[in-house]
Amino acid sequence: MGESATVASTFDGYPMAKQGRAGPALVMAAVASFVAGTIGAVLISVAAPLMASVASSFGPPELFLVVILGLLTLIVIVGKNRLLGALSALLGFGLATVGIDIGGGQQRYTFGSTELINGIDFIPVAIGLFGVGEVLHTLWRGGHLEKLGYFSVSSRSKGFWPTKQDRRESRGPMVRGSFLGFLVGTTPGAGATVASLMSYNLEKSISKTPEKFGKGHMPGLVGPEAANNAASAGAMVPLLTLGIPGSAATAVLIGGFLMWGLQPGPLLMEQNPEFAWGLIASMYLGNIMLLIVNIFFIPAFASIARVPFRILAPIILVVCIVGTYTVNGSMIEVGVMLACGVLGFFMRRYGFSPAALMIALVLGPLGEETLRQTLLISDGSWGIFVERTTSIVLLAVMAFIVLVPVLAPMIRNVVRARLAAYGRRRAESKAAREDDKAGV
Repeated sequence: MGESATVASTFDGYPMAKQGRAGPALVMAAVASFVAGTIGAVLISVAAPLMASVASSFGPPELFLVVILGLLTLIVIVGKNRLLGALSALLGFGLATVGIDIGGGQQRYTFGSTELINGIDFIPVAIGLFGVGEVLHTLWRGGHLEKLGYFSVSSRSKGFWPTKQDRRESRGPMVRGSFLGFLVGTTPGAGATVASLMSYNLEKSISKTPEKFGKGHMPGLVGPEAANNAASAGAMVPLLTLGIPGSAATAVLIGGFLMWGLQPGPLLMEQNPEFAWGLIASMYLGNIMLLIVNIFFIPAFASIARVPFRILAPIILVVCIVGTYTVNGSMIEVGVMLACGVLGFFMRRYGFSPAALMIALVLGPLGEETLRQTLLISDGSWGIFVERTTSIVLLAVMAFIVLVPVLAPMIRNVVRARLAAYGRRRAESKAAREDDKAGV
Protein backbone atom coordinates (compact mmCIF):
# COMPACT_ATOMS: atom_id res chain seq x y z
CA MET A 1 0.00 0.00 0.00
CA GLY A 2 1.67 3.22 -1.17
CA GLU A 3 -0.87 5.66 0.30
CA SER A 4 -4.27 5.71 1.97
CA ALA A 5 -6.08 6.12 -1.37
CA THR A 6 -4.87 2.66 -2.44
CA VAL A 7 -6.12 0.83 0.65
CA ALA A 8 -9.12 -0.61 -1.19
CA SER A 9 -6.89 -1.69 -4.09
CA THR A 10 -4.90 -3.97 -1.79
CA PHE A 11 -8.01 -5.98 -0.85
CA ASP A 12 -7.90 -7.85 -4.17
CA GLY A 13 -4.62 -6.61 -5.67
CA TYR A 14 -2.41 -8.32 -3.10
CA PRO A 15 -4.19 -11.71 -3.38
CA MET A 16 -3.79 -11.50 -7.16
CA ALA A 17 -0.06 -10.86 -6.75
CA LYS A 18 0.23 -13.91 -4.48
CA GLN A 19 -1.56 -15.95 -7.16
CA GLY A 20 1.11 -14.93 -9.69
CA ARG A 21 -1.19 -12.44 -11.45
CA ALA A 22 0.64 -9.24 -10.50
CA GLY A 23 1.10 -8.40 -14.20
CA PRO A 24 -2.61 -8.39 -15.18
CA ALA A 25 -3.47 -6.59 -11.93
CA LEU A 26 -0.98 -3.78 -12.56
CA VAL A 27 -1.91 -3.45 -16.24
CA MET A 28 -5.65 -3.21 -15.53
CA ALA A 29 -4.99 -0.78 -12.68
CA ALA A 30 -3.08 1.44 -15.13
CA VAL A 31 -5.85 1.22 -17.73
CA ALA A 32 -8.50 2.01 -15.11
CA SER A 33 -6.51 5.04 -13.95
CA PHE A 34 -6.16 6.22 -17.56
CA VAL A 35 -9.87 5.87 -18.32
CA ALA A 36 -10.90 7.51 -15.04
CA GLY A 37 -8.42 10.34 -15.48
CA THR A 38 -9.67 11.01 -19.00
CA ILE A 39 -13.31 11.00 -17.90
CA GLY A 40 -12.38 13.25 -14.98
CA ALA A 41 -10.61 15.72 -17.27
CA VAL A 42 -13.65 15.86 -19.57
CA LEU A 43 -15.97 16.43 -16.62
CA ILE A 44 -13.69 19.18 -15.30
CA SER A 45 -13.95 20.95 -18.67
CA VAL A 46 -17.73 20.98 -18.26
CA ALA A 47 -18.14 21.45 -14.50
CA ALA A 48 -15.43 23.99 -13.74
CA PRO A 49 -16.80 26.87 -15.89
CA LEU A 50 -20.34 26.28 -14.59
CA MET A 51 -19.22 26.19 -10.97
CA ALA A 52 -16.99 29.25 -11.47
CA SER A 53 -19.93 31.24 -12.81
CA VAL A 54 -21.98 30.31 -9.75
CA ALA A 55 -19.12 30.93 -7.34
CA SER A 56 -18.48 34.40 -8.79
CA SER A 57 -21.67 35.54 -7.06
CA PHE A 58 -20.47 34.29 -3.65
CA GLY A 59 -19.81 36.87 -0.98
CA PRO A 60 -17.95 36.49 2.34
CA PRO A 61 -20.93 34.74 4.05
CA GLU A 62 -21.14 32.07 1.32
CA LEU A 63 -17.39 31.53 1.21
CA PHE A 64 -17.26 31.08 4.99
CA LEU A 65 -20.09 28.53 4.83
CA VAL A 66 -18.30 26.66 2.02
CA VAL A 67 -15.18 26.45 4.18
CA ILE A 68 -17.19 25.04 7.10
CA LEU A 69 -19.05 22.70 4.72
CA GLY A 70 -15.78 21.25 3.44
CA LEU A 71 -14.44 20.62 6.94
CA LEU A 72 -17.77 19.23 8.10
CA THR A 73 -17.85 16.79 5.21
CA LEU A 74 -14.33 15.65 6.03
CA ILE A 75 -15.18 15.16 9.71
CA VAL A 76 -18.32 13.14 8.93
CA ILE A 77 -16.55 10.74 6.56
CA VAL A 78 -13.19 10.63 8.33
CA GLY A 79 -13.85 7.35 10.07
CA LYS A 80 -15.46 5.65 13.03
CA ASN A 81 -14.55 8.29 15.60
CA ARG A 82 -15.75 11.64 14.26
CA LEU A 83 -14.71 13.35 17.47
CA LEU A 84 -11.07 12.65 16.61
CA GLY A 85 -11.69 14.05 13.13
CA ALA A 86 -13.14 17.23 14.62
CA LEU A 87 -10.18 17.54 17.00
CA SER A 88 -7.78 17.10 14.07
CA ALA A 89 -9.50 19.92 12.19
CA LEU A 90 -9.45 22.17 15.26
CA LEU A 91 -5.74 21.48 15.66
CA GLY A 92 -5.23 22.59 12.07
CA PHE A 93 -7.21 25.76 12.74
CA GLY A 94 -5.02 26.38 15.79
CA LEU A 95 -1.84 26.15 13.71
CA ALA A 96 -3.41 28.52 11.17
CA THR A 97 -3.75 31.25 13.84
CA VAL A 98 0.03 31.56 14.21
CA GLY A 99 1.26 34.85 12.75
CA ILE A 100 -0.31 38.30 12.43
CA ASP A 101 -3.89 38.93 13.48
CA ILE A 102 -5.53 40.24 10.29
CA GLY A 103 -7.95 42.32 12.33
CA GLY A 104 -5.72 44.05 14.88
CA GLY A 105 -2.26 43.51 13.41
CA GLN A 106 -0.95 41.89 16.61
CA GLN A 107 1.37 38.88 16.71
CA ARG A 108 -0.14 35.57 17.76
CA TYR A 109 1.87 32.61 19.09
CA THR A 110 5.11 33.70 17.40
CA PHE A 111 7.11 33.55 20.70
CA GLY A 112 9.27 36.43 19.50
CA SER A 113 10.38 34.67 16.31
CA THR A 114 10.38 36.89 13.23
CA GLU A 115 10.20 33.80 10.98
CA LEU A 116 6.76 32.92 12.38
CA ILE A 117 5.25 36.37 11.77
CA ASN A 118 3.94 35.20 8.38
CA GLY A 119 2.49 32.08 9.98
CA ILE A 120 3.33 28.40 9.68
CA ASP A 121 3.79 27.40 6.06
CA PHE A 122 1.86 24.36 4.92
CA ILE A 123 4.90 22.79 3.19
CA PRO A 124 6.84 21.76 6.34
CA VAL A 125 3.59 20.64 7.95
CA ALA A 126 2.66 18.49 4.93
CA ILE A 127 6.15 16.97 4.67
CA GLY A 128 6.17 16.23 8.39
CA LEU A 129 2.69 14.72 8.58
CA PHE A 130 2.76 12.63 5.43
CA GLY A 131 6.50 12.01 5.03
CA VAL A 132 8.25 11.75 8.40
CA GLY A 133 5.05 10.67 10.15
CA GLU A 134 4.57 7.77 7.72
CA VAL A 135 8.19 6.67 8.16
CA LEU A 136 7.90 6.68 11.95
CA HIS A 137 4.60 4.80 11.83
CA THR A 138 6.05 2.15 9.51
CA LEU A 139 9.07 1.74 11.79
CA TRP A 140 6.78 1.44 14.80
CA ARG A 141 4.79 -1.41 13.22
CA GLY A 142 8.03 -3.21 12.31
CA GLY A 143 8.22 -2.45 8.61
CA HIS A 144 12.02 -2.41 8.75
CA LEU A 145 12.00 -6.03 9.94
CA GLU A 146 9.70 -7.38 7.24
CA LYS A 147 11.20 -9.75 4.69
CA LEU A 148 10.00 -8.98 1.18
CA GLY A 149 9.01 -11.91 -0.94
CA TYR A 150 10.72 -12.03 -4.34
CA PHE A 151 8.46 -12.07 -7.37
CA SER A 152 9.30 -11.57 -11.03
CA VAL A 153 7.21 -9.45 -13.42
CA SER A 154 8.12 -9.48 -17.11
CA SER A 155 6.16 -7.86 -19.95
CA ARG A 156 7.38 -10.63 -22.26
CA SER A 157 5.66 -13.41 -20.37
CA LYS A 158 2.23 -14.60 -21.49
CA GLY A 159 0.71 -14.16 -18.05
CA PHE A 160 1.66 -10.45 -17.91
CA TRP A 161 -1.30 -9.24 -19.98
CA PRO A 162 -4.95 -9.38 -18.86
CA THR A 163 -7.23 -12.05 -20.28
CA LYS A 164 -10.51 -11.46 -22.13
CA GLN A 165 -12.39 -12.27 -18.94
CA ASP A 166 -10.36 -9.68 -17.03
CA ARG A 167 -11.24 -7.02 -19.59
CA ARG A 168 -14.90 -8.01 -19.69
CA GLU A 169 -15.23 -7.94 -15.90
CA SER A 170 -13.52 -4.56 -15.67
CA ARG A 171 -15.68 -2.48 -18.02
CA GLY A 172 -18.57 -1.79 -15.65
CA PRO A 173 -16.48 -1.17 -12.50
CA MET A 174 -14.18 1.11 -14.49
CA VAL A 175 -17.00 3.39 -15.67
CA ARG A 176 -18.91 3.35 -12.39
CA GLY A 177 -15.77 4.04 -10.38
CA SER A 178 -14.87 6.97 -12.66
CA PHE A 179 -18.15 8.82 -12.23
CA LEU A 180 -18.49 7.96 -8.54
CA GLY A 181 -14.93 9.04 -7.84
CA PHE A 182 -15.32 12.36 -9.66
CA LEU A 183 -18.55 13.12 -7.79
CA VAL A 184 -16.96 12.32 -4.43
CA GLY A 185 -13.81 14.24 -5.33
CA THR A 186 -15.73 17.46 -5.98
CA THR A 187 -16.88 17.42 -2.35
CA PRO A 188 -14.34 19.43 -0.32
CA GLY A 189 -12.60 17.16 2.15
CA ALA A 190 -13.78 13.81 0.77
CA GLY A 191 -10.70 12.82 -1.21
CA ALA A 192 -9.57 9.74 -3.12
CA THR A 193 -9.51 7.43 -0.08
CA VAL A 194 -13.24 7.78 0.52
CA ALA A 195 -13.96 7.43 -3.21
CA SER A 196 -11.98 4.18 -3.53
CA LEU A 197 -13.63 2.61 -0.47
CA MET A 198 -17.09 3.64 -1.68
CA SER A 199 -16.37 2.14 -5.10
CA TYR A 200 -15.21 -1.13 -3.56
CA ASN A 201 -18.35 -1.38 -1.44
CA LEU A 202 -20.52 -0.53 -4.46
CA GLU A 203 -18.97 -3.20 -6.65
CA LYS A 204 -19.23 -5.81 -3.94
CA SER A 205 -22.87 -4.96 -3.21
CA ILE A 206 -24.03 -5.19 -6.85
CA SER A 207 -21.85 -8.15 -7.83
CA LYS A 208 -23.44 -11.52 -8.57
CA THR A 209 -20.41 -13.18 -6.96
CA PRO A 210 -19.58 -11.09 -3.85
CA GLU A 211 -17.81 -14.07 -2.31
CA LYS A 212 -14.94 -13.60 -4.78
CA PHE A 213 -14.06 -10.17 -3.40
CA GLY A 214 -11.01 -10.18 -1.20
CA LYS A 215 -9.67 -13.29 -2.90
CA GLY A 216 -8.21 -11.75 -6.04
CA HIS A 217 -11.23 -10.51 -8.02
CA MET A 218 -10.48 -8.04 -10.83
CA PRO A 219 -13.54 -5.74 -10.30
CA GLY A 220 -12.44 -5.28 -6.68
CA LEU A 221 -9.18 -3.79 -7.97
CA VAL A 222 -10.34 -1.87 -11.05
CA GLY A 223 -13.25 -0.03 -9.41
CA PRO A 224 -11.23 1.54 -6.55
CA GLU A 225 -8.32 2.37 -8.88
CA ALA A 226 -10.66 4.21 -11.24
CA ALA A 227 -12.40 5.96 -8.35
CA ASN A 228 -9.27 7.28 -6.64
CA ASN A 229 -7.89 8.69 -9.90
CA ALA A 230 -11.19 10.31 -10.86
CA ALA A 231 -11.48 11.76 -7.36
CA SER A 232 -8.10 13.44 -7.79
CA ALA A 233 -9.48 15.10 -10.94
CA GLY A 234 -12.72 16.03 -9.17
CA ALA A 235 -10.79 17.68 -6.32
CA MET A 236 -9.51 20.21 -8.85
CA VAL A 237 -13.01 21.64 -9.32
CA PRO A 238 -13.38 23.29 -5.88
CA LEU A 239 -9.70 24.28 -6.03
CA LEU A 240 -10.01 26.14 -9.33
CA THR A 241 -13.46 27.62 -8.77
CA LEU A 242 -13.62 28.29 -5.02
CA GLY A 243 -9.98 28.33 -3.96
CA ILE A 244 -10.80 25.51 -1.53
CA PRO A 245 -8.72 22.31 -1.56
CA GLY A 246 -10.74 19.16 -2.01
CA SER A 247 -7.99 16.94 -0.59
CA ALA A 248 -4.63 17.03 1.16
CA ALA A 249 -2.85 16.89 -2.21
CA THR A 250 -4.71 19.92 -3.56
CA ALA A 251 -4.03 21.68 -0.26
CA VAL A 252 -0.35 21.43 -1.13
CA LEU A 253 -1.04 22.40 -4.75
CA ILE A 254 -2.79 25.61 -3.71
CA GLY A 255 0.45 26.75 -2.11
CA GLY A 256 2.21 26.27 -5.45
CA PHE A 257 -0.35 28.54 -7.08
CA LEU A 258 0.22 31.23 -4.47
CA MET A 259 4.00 31.00 -4.90
CA TRP A 260 3.50 31.92 -8.58
CA GLY A 261 1.13 34.77 -7.75
CA LEU A 262 -2.03 32.92 -8.80
CA GLN A 263 -5.11 33.14 -6.59
CA PRO A 264 -7.37 30.10 -6.96
CA GLY A 265 -11.02 31.09 -6.82
CA PRO A 266 -14.01 32.23 -8.87
CA LEU A 267 -11.97 34.76 -10.87
CA LEU A 268 -9.11 32.44 -11.79
CA MET A 269 -10.72 31.23 -15.03
CA GLU A 270 -11.54 34.82 -16.01
CA GLN A 271 -8.27 36.50 -15.09
CA ASN A 272 -5.92 33.62 -15.98
CA PRO A 273 -7.81 31.49 -18.53
CA GLU A 274 -4.59 30.37 -20.24
CA PHE A 275 -3.34 28.90 -16.97
CA ALA A 276 -6.62 27.25 -15.99
CA TRP A 277 -7.25 25.65 -19.38
CA GLY A 278 -3.58 24.81 -19.78
CA LEU A 279 -3.76 22.94 -16.48
CA ILE A 280 -6.84 21.03 -17.63
CA ALA A 281 -5.16 20.22 -20.97
CA SER A 282 -2.10 18.94 -19.12
CA MET A 283 -4.33 16.42 -17.37
CA TYR A 284 -5.24 14.91 -20.76
CA LEU A 285 -1.57 14.61 -21.72
CA GLY A 286 -0.67 13.41 -18.23
CA ASN A 287 -3.12 10.53 -18.48
CA ILE A 288 -1.57 9.37 -21.75
CA MET A 289 1.90 9.45 -20.22
CA LEU A 290 0.56 7.72 -17.12
CA LEU A 291 -0.71 4.81 -19.18
CA ILE A 292 2.55 4.41 -21.13
CA VAL A 293 4.85 4.75 -18.12
CA ASN A 294 2.73 2.61 -15.81
CA ILE A 295 2.48 -0.34 -18.18
CA PHE A 296 5.97 -0.48 -19.66
CA PHE A 297 7.78 0.41 -16.44
CA ILE A 298 5.96 -2.16 -14.31
CA PRO A 299 9.04 -4.44 -14.11
CA ALA A 300 11.15 -1.47 -12.93
CA PHE A 301 8.53 -0.50 -10.35
CA ALA A 302 8.43 -4.07 -9.11
CA SER A 303 12.21 -4.04 -8.60
CA ILE A 304 11.97 -0.81 -6.60
CA ALA A 305 9.32 -2.40 -4.40
CA ARG A 306 11.88 -5.02 -3.42
CA VAL A 307 14.12 -2.44 -1.73
CA PRO A 308 13.96 -3.07 2.07
CA PHE A 309 12.34 -0.32 4.11
CA ARG A 310 15.33 -0.16 6.44
CA ILE A 311 17.24 1.29 3.45
CA LEU A 312 14.43 3.55 2.26
CA ALA A 313 13.66 5.08 5.67
CA PRO A 314 16.91 7.08 6.15
CA ILE A 315 16.83 8.20 2.51
CA ILE A 316 13.26 9.50 2.93
CA LEU A 317 14.16 11.36 6.13
CA VAL A 318 17.16 13.06 4.50
CA VAL A 319 15.08 14.09 1.49
CA CYS A 320 12.38 15.51 3.79
CA ILE A 321 14.90 17.59 5.76
CA VAL A 322 16.75 18.88 2.69
CA GLY A 323 13.50 19.60 0.84
CA THR A 324 12.07 21.58 3.73
CA TYR A 325 15.22 23.64 4.21
CA THR A 326 15.59 24.52 0.53
CA VAL A 327 12.12 26.13 0.35
CA ASN A 328 12.94 29.18 2.50
CA GLY A 329 16.35 28.33 4.02
CA SER A 330 14.81 28.28 7.49
CA MET A 331 15.93 25.97 10.29
CA ILE A 332 12.75 26.83 12.22
CA GLU A 333 10.72 25.31 9.41
CA VAL A 334 12.89 22.19 9.60
CA GLY A 335 12.06 22.02 13.30
CA VAL A 336 8.36 22.51 12.53
CA MET A 337 8.58 19.71 9.97
CA LEU A 338 10.19 17.29 12.44
CA ALA A 339 7.69 18.22 15.16
CA CYS A 340 4.83 17.64 12.73
CA GLY A 341 6.41 14.30 11.85
CA VAL A 342 6.19 13.20 15.48
CA LEU A 343 2.66 14.64 15.63
CA GLY A 344 1.74 12.74 12.46
CA PHE A 345 2.97 9.48 13.97
CA PHE A 346 0.81 9.86 17.07
CA MET A 347 -2.16 10.94 14.94
CA ARG A 348 -1.85 7.76 12.86
CA ARG A 349 -1.27 5.74 16.01
CA TYR A 350 -4.41 6.90 17.81
CA GLY A 351 -6.85 7.37 14.94
CA PHE A 352 -6.65 11.12 14.30
CA SER A 353 -6.81 12.47 10.74
CA PRO A 354 -3.69 14.16 9.31
CA ALA A 355 -5.71 15.07 6.20
CA ALA A 356 -8.26 16.96 8.32
CA LEU A 357 -5.45 18.90 10.02
CA MET A 358 -3.82 19.75 6.70
CA ILE A 359 -7.01 20.95 5.04
CA ALA A 360 -7.98 22.98 8.13
CA LEU A 361 -4.53 24.61 8.12
CA VAL A 362 -5.02 25.74 4.53
CA LEU A 363 -8.65 26.80 4.99
CA GLY A 364 -8.09 28.46 8.38
CA PRO A 365 -6.92 31.87 7.12
CA LEU A 366 -9.69 31.98 4.49
CA GLY A 367 -12.31 31.03 7.07
CA GLU A 368 -11.10 33.64 9.55
CA GLU A 369 -10.91 36.37 6.90
CA THR A 370 -14.38 35.70 5.46
CA LEU A 371 -15.93 35.46 8.94
CA ARG A 372 -14.46 38.83 9.93
CA GLN A 373 -15.67 40.39 6.67
CA THR A 374 -19.14 38.91 7.17
CA LEU A 375 -19.48 40.29 10.69
CA LEU A 376 -18.21 43.70 9.57
CA ILE A 377 -20.81 43.79 6.80
CA SER A 378 -23.63 42.83 9.19
CA ASP A 379 -22.43 44.93 12.15
CA GLY A 380 -21.90 41.77 14.17
CA SER A 381 -25.26 40.17 13.35
CA TRP A 382 -25.26 36.42 12.62
CA GLY A 383 -28.59 36.78 10.83
CA ILE A 384 -26.74 37.58 7.62
CA PHE A 385 -26.29 33.85 7.08
CA VAL A 386 -30.04 33.38 6.52
CA GLU A 387 -30.69 36.49 4.45
CA ARG A 388 -29.52 35.15 1.07
CA THR A 389 -30.83 32.12 -0.79
CA THR A 390 -27.35 30.68 -1.44
CA SER A 391 -26.49 30.82 2.26
CA ILE A 392 -29.73 29.06 3.18
CA VAL A 393 -29.02 26.31 0.65
CA LEU A 394 -25.53 25.81 2.07
CA LEU A 395 -26.91 25.66 5.62
CA ALA A 396 -29.46 23.06 4.48
CA VAL A 397 -26.68 20.97 2.92
CA MET A 398 -24.69 21.20 6.16
CA ALA A 399 -27.71 20.06 8.17
CA PHE A 400 -28.21 17.14 5.78
CA ILE A 401 -24.56 16.08 6.13
CA VAL A 402 -24.85 16.16 9.93
CA LEU A 403 -28.09 14.15 9.93
CA VAL A 404 -26.99 11.51 7.41
CA PRO A 405 -24.91 9.46 9.92
CA VAL A 406 -27.88 9.52 12.32
CA LEU A 407 -30.61 8.74 9.81
CA ALA A 408 -28.69 6.25 7.65
CA PRO A 409 -28.89 3.32 10.15
CA MET A 410 -32.61 3.96 10.68
CA ILE A 411 -33.30 4.05 6.94
CA ARG A 412 -31.18 0.94 6.42
CA ASN A 413 -33.15 -0.97 9.08
CA VAL A 414 -36.48 0.09 7.57
CA VAL A 415 -35.39 -0.97 4.07
CA ARG A 416 -34.11 -4.32 5.35
CA ALA A 417 -37.37 -4.92 7.20
CA ARG A 418 -39.42 -4.08 4.09
CA LEU A 419 -37.29 -6.36 1.91
CA ALA A 420 -37.53 -9.18 4.44
CA ALA A 421 -41.33 -8.79 4.61
CA TYR A 422 -41.51 -8.74 0.80
CA GLY A 423 -39.40 -11.90 0.63
CA ARG A 424 -41.66 -13.66 3.14
CA ARG A 425 -44.79 -12.69 1.19
CA ARG A 426 -43.29 -14.01 -2.02
CA ALA A 427 -42.28 -17.25 -0.32
CA GLU A 428 -45.78 -17.67 1.16
CA SER A 429 -47.41 -16.90 -2.20
CA LYS A 430 -45.17 -19.42 -3.93
CA ALA A 431 -45.92 -22.05 -1.30
CA ALA A 432 -49.65 -21.39 -1.69
CA ARG A 433 -49.48 -21.82 -5.49
CA GLU A 434 -47.59 -25.08 -5.09
CA ASP A 435 -50.22 -26.32 -2.61
CA ASP A 436 -52.95 -25.42 -5.08
CA LYS A 437 -51.20 -27.33 -7.86
CA ALA A 438 -50.71 -30.31 -5.57
CA GLY A 439 -54.41 -30.24 -4.64
CA VAL A 440 -55.46 -30.12 -8.28
